[in-house]
Amino acid sequence: MTPVALGFRVKSGFAIAVVLRGSASAPEAVSRHIIELSDPDVAETRQPYHRGFFTHEEDTRKIARLVKIVERCAKRSVAALVEEVRPPRHGRVRAALVVGSVIDPMRVGNPHIRAHANEGRLFRTVLESALQEHGIDCDVIVEKQLAEQAAKALRRPDGDIKRTLAAFGKTLGGSWRAEEKAASTAAWLALGIKN
Repeated sequence: MTPVALGFRVKSGFAIAVVLRGSASAPEAVSRHIIELSDPDVAETRQPYHRGFFTHEEDTRKIARLVKIVERCAKRSVAALVEEVRPPRHGRVRAALVVGSVIDPMRVGNPHIRAHANEGRLFRTVLESALQEHGIDCDVIVEKQLAEQAAKALRRPDGDIKRTLAAFGKTLGGSWRAEEKAASTAAWLALGIKN
């Protein structure tokens, strides 16, 4: 059974996902996806802790309503992705999420920055929860630590890692930005984790 790994770069309201299969020593790019974690028809779900430009939302009922919508969107998007990429006979699937920060929002003094921290935690945790509902374990990696973790875990020189990531981009086509590279690196790391 060929292992499959999902790598995500979590953003506000969505995530870039890259799917790899094989082993950490010989990874193969399969596909790239945009995973909606918010409702395009409800603009506030993209930043539920914001009331407007540089202001934070204080209405807890409104936040709770928007969070429910975000949870529903994440479940639906992840279910569609898992259905598309899960190997036959429920083969092994792992995931890794790349995030900007894992700071506790309550430790942030500035209300506007705290709103961003709350959104970062929200989108990370709803994605984790949706994956776990499908029996997919996942790790969370802070983006600033990604390159160091990749070099250590993959035991490859930085140039080799960059060439492999570039090859994934050529295989999958289209634009290949930092988000796709981060998601690919996360998936590659997930391929190396033994269950």
